[in-house]
Amino acid sequence: MENTTEKKFWQVLSLSEMTRIQWESLCDGCGRCCLHKIEDEETLEVYFTDVACRYLDEETCQCPHYSMRQSFVPDCLTIYPDWGEKFNWLPSTCAYRLLHEGKPLFDWHPLISGDVNSVHLAGISVRGRTFRDDEIAPQEVFKHIIDWVK
Repeated sequence: MENTTEKKFWQVLSLSEMTRIQWESLCDGCGRCCLHKIEDEETLEVYFTDVACRYLDEETCQCPHYSMRQSFVPDCLTIYPDWGEKFNWLPSTCAYRLLHEGKPLFDWHPLISGDVNSVHLAGISVRGRTFRDDEIAPQEVFKHIIDWVK
């Protein structure tokens, strides 16, 4: 019988203590970090849009150029353990943000569910819900603010 009380790595290690493999496994594959965001300059509140990076694979919600993504998109989001206040640029469902805030992972997270498709089955991923950024004029992005990502 499996010992279910044994703590998992994300429950005992800080973000900065994780190996690269552990760090990368925190990504649930939702694709929400690939959505364009707008920051209110006065309140610093971050708003998500349904406009995604043109390189995001809409079916898998993964970047086919992940390892060299900044060659394609120089300002592509790169998450670091010591990000501090920048974690608010991630969705509230993101494992990196949750762990930074001392919160548990959701049941649908692949590390909990054991199923990489659970993020899609739970309706958390951006699959089928986005426009490519090369289809939307930059001045029109603000018209695409959404409320299904916070």
